[in-house]
Amino acid sequence: MRVGLYPGTFDPITLGHIDIIRRASLLVDKLVIGVAINRDKGPLFSLDERVAMIEAQSKLLSDQTGTEIVAHPFENLLIDCARDVGAQIIVRGLRAVADFEYEFQMVGMNRVLDDSIETVFLMAEAKHQAIASKLVKEIARLGGDVSRFVTSDVNEKLIARMGNSSSTG
Repeated sequence: MRVGLYPGTFDPITLGHIDIIRRASLLVDKLVIGVAINRDKGPLFSLDERVAMIEAQSKLLSDQTGTEIVAHPFENLLIDCARDVGAQIIVRGLRAVADFEYEFQMVGMNRVLDDSIETVFLMAEAKHQAIASKLVKEIARLGGDVSRFVTSDVNEKLIARMGNSSSTG
């Protein structure tokens, strides 16, 4: 069984993330969405909320692709998480050249820690390349419309969390 791990904070999950999840699920038999607990980032949504958002999308995508997709919270090293879930590959999404520089360093470090786990990069679809959770949160916080960047469910959660209704689009 080919197991892939797609890690991230997913705060919140965006259409860009969903695109990578859908495409990665076509490459493996099981895709684990590693939801990073990363306390340093100070997430807008709690771990339970982020996992619930991912699980809702995973169910839809699993039904479409036939691949098992599960959410898995983690707080340890990424390479240890990959070992914990039995992943042979780590899937990373790239939006721009700036992403590549950071990811290149991560791959090098992960290969030193465990050279049996490969990293696969998927370029974001052109229409999703500008989407970043950080920017989505900022736009929503300032009352902007983020409905083109997230699902309607996530949009509603952002509106509720931000306490404004001007982001209904």
